[in-house]
Amino acid sequence: MPIFMTLTKASVAKSASGLQLNRAASSAEIQATMPKLSQEEANVTARLDVLMASQHAVKHNLSRLDILRANLGTQAVSTRSISKTSLAQAAATAKRLSTAVTQLDQEQARVEDTLDVVEQVAELKACVLGVTGSMGAAQDWEAAAGYMHRASRIPSHIMNGSFAEEIVPTAEVPDPPYVTLAQTAESLCVLFIREFEQAAKESNGSRVTRFFKLFPLIGKSDVGLDVYGRYACQDVAARARSTLNAGTAGSQSTEGLFYAKALTKVFEHVAQIVEHHGGLVALHYGQGRMVRILERLQMEVDVQGGIIIDTWSDERSLERKLTDIKSYAFTFLVQSFLAAPPARTGTPRAGSPMRRDATGDNTAQSGQSIDMKTLDALLSEMTVMIARWSLYCRFMALKLKGEPSSRGSEAEVFSSPPLVKDSGLASKIADRLVTPINTMTTFLLRRSIERAFQLDEQPSDLSLNLSRSLLSNPPYISSAVDDAMYIVNQVVERSLATSQRPVISSVVPSVARVLDSDFIGVIQRKMRDESYPKSAAQGALPENTIITFLVLINNLDVAIDYVTRIVRSWLDLSPTTGAIRENASVPSRSLDSLLPFGDDASHAKSALNSLQQRFEAKASELINDAICVVFKNIVKPQLRPLLSDAFRDIDHQINEAEVDKANGYIINEEADGEGVEAAIEYRFRGGWEGLTEPIKRILTNHNFERLLSITIFYIAEVLEKRIWSYFGRINDIGAVRLEKDVASLVNLIVRGGRYGLRDAFMRCTQICLVMNMEEDEWDESRIPVSAGVEDDGIEWKLDHEEQTRARAIMQNKTNNR
Repeated sequence: MPIFMTLTKASVAKSASGLQLNRAASSAEIQATMPKLSQEEANVTARLDVLMASQHAVKHNLSRLDILRANLGTQAVSTRSISKTSLAQAAATAKRLSTAVTQLDQEQARVEDTLDVVEQVAELKACVLGVTGSMGAAQDWEAAAGYMHRASRIPSHIMNGSFAEEIVPTAEVPDPPYVTLAQTAESLCVLFIREFEQAAKESNGSRVTRFFKLFPLIGKSDVGLDVYGRYACQDVAARARSTLNAGTAGSQSTEGLFYAKALTKVFEHVAQIVEHHGGLVALHYGQGRMVRILERLQMEVDVQGGIIIDTWSDERSLERKLTDIKSYAFTFLVQSFLAAPPARTGTPRAGSPMRRDATGDNTAQSGQSIDMKTLDALLSEMTVMIARWSLYCRFMALKLKGEPSSRGSEAEVFSSPPLVKDSGLASKIADRLVTPINTMTTFLLRRSIERAFQLDEQPSDLSLNLSRSLLSNPPYISSAVDDAMYIVNQVVERSLATSQRPVISSVVPSVARVLDSDFIGVIQRKMRDESYPKSAAQGALPENTIITFLVLINNLDVAIDYVTRIVRSWLDLSPTTGAIRENASVPSRSLDSLLPFGDDASHAKSALNSLQQRFEAKASELINDAICVVFKNIVKPQLRPLLSDAFRDIDHQINEAEVDKANGYIINEEADGEGVEAAIEYRFRGGWEGLTEPIKRILTNHNFERLLSITIFYIAEVLEKRIWSYFGRINDIGAVRLEKDVASLVNLIVRGGRYGLRDAFMRCTQICLVMNMEEDEWDESRIPVSAGVEDDGIEWKLDHEEQTRARAIMQNKTNNR
């Protein structure tokens, strides 16, 4: 192959050079081609010389191959001779023995097959004779079914074979065995059905179970399941009818939970049937066969549950109540959102529309047709009915999940089975219970909030006079908050107790919407139109107006706390103590156990979180606005005169001899042993406590901290301006006194509040700090520092220019920086 390849390459090269020579058109091109041809000729000659040199080695190898071929020929002749003389006889003997053994194995297998057929035919004959004898005078149905079950194990080709047809028939049973067994199975099936129905009619449970177990033995499993399913459905229907008849015959149907209990009994009865007979079906009929009975039971549950719900709907006049609810005008709430009517002079006559509107009689008259107590009882009954339906769905899902015929992949999310989800009762519950409960719950909440504000009462003993003690306990709120939040908790708890995502998806957002529009809206209207504290420039503020406004602010703060506790009691899985959970209709349970299907629990948690966040954001916004009004119209007008009076006649250009004079300090004998007290602190203390303490004892802690935070920032701003105003009017000793005065004012103002409130005075204290630095300290801190940068552990609020300006405030300080 290498030689061939070499020659081939040379031939290709030669043909290429020859092609170039043939294409030459001039003598110059021929002359240019000649060196290439000479070179190629030399290469070919060299290769041929190499081939000729290796010719001797090739001949030597061919000679060796001829010698080896001669030796192998001799060995082949010897081998053939040995095979013909020695091994041929042994091979023939082995073949003969192998053939004999194979024939023996075949005959043995035929004998075994014959014996097996004979045994099975004998078994078949015994079964035929046994079942015939058992159905005779003995009437032993268990034995007959047992013989039929044994016969069913015999292969059909043996039962239908000619040998069985010759051996099995007798004088008493002349028909072929398969005919006899088929006829016997039909006869036994008819007999078992008759006996089963008779036992069911007599309510004989043991006999029902006895014949129910015999159907699969005669090959009639489907018939047995159908008969048992019909029996179970008849039992469920009879129980449901007896319950309804017992209630409608007397006055029990008017009880609040009669129909809920009737529906519960239907579900419980089905659950008992499945629990008690599920094992029996699995044992005698096989795993997965219970699904057939469950389908029949669900059809009966659809019928009986539908009858109960329809009867309940007619008995409770559901449609009329829904019509009344949809036509209710919520006159009080609507009037609350309208602009306040202009003040009228004179006293309206008795029975005039003006007086009726003022007292809310129109609202009461329009709502007389809707009895809230009856509506609440109706909602409780609907909640129980839906909750029992959810529990029934969960039970069926667990049972069907355990059946092999309905089991999906292991990673499949636990969900409501189509058998229940797509049933007729599910559709009726969605139409007659779920949709109405959403509408009625929203109405109950709105009407309860409306009624709570109509009957709203504030604590009667509140006063801004510190000398008068308050008999009621904080927090000081009106009665509408407790009433409204009780209903909110009840509504949320009922919606979660249903364990139905459509109910939760509708009710919880409706609660958030109603709280925003009605609860917060009415409070906002009351703040705006009834108790808005006008500015002091417009006249003295009535004490009742201020107290009412502060109580309304407390209402919002306490309502936020209530809603947070309601939501967290479900999200944190810890029962909430207090009045709002004392009358809970259901025990505290985790959302994961109440809503096991799919992502229903996550959806409910998201809805509850949204309720809390939405209400807290809206209420906090109104609280902040109201706190700003309190500061602007009540606190701020008194602060600037208070600060001016505190610094009145205080001179900060003093010498050491004048330190203890009365113009700088006074003797305070009531300072708890402190002795000499700064005049500024003494003057400011009385006015500050007289201004803040009456408000503090009315407001909640959270609200007072909000007000105190706004006030402190304002005081810090005013105090900083006053410090800057001392430029050129203060000396070293006066600066020390000023720093002490500022520190005492800060301690007094933030006392009882959060420590972080001191940060508002950081600029004031740092100005005083720079003013009182010694020269060496000032020289060491000559590196420019920007505001917000820490230097030697101090987070400076003053930038470089402000520090220099603060240093230059005193008369004898020069700008060294």
